[in-house]
Amino acid sequence: MVVDIPHALLAIAAGISIAGGLIGTGMAQSGIGASGMGIYAEKPELFGRVLFFFVIPETLWILGFVLGIILLLGVI
Repeated sequence: MVVDIPHALLAIAAGISIAGGLIGTGMAQSGIGASGMGIYAEKPELFGRVLFFFVIPETLWILGFVLGIILLLGVI
């Protein structure tokens, strides 16, 4: 079996970008979720604002996923 080194490195880079996006999202949402539930417990009328701040970190994994796909498809 012949291994093409540049394609193997691109696959590793894609995996790192996706994993980095997912780990970053999890770390951000853990802090935001904990503080958001504290805010919601005291002032339930702020639920919409808390939900908005909880959803913002979701863009991290989306960007990591898109970057991984771009690397795998060789667009750059």
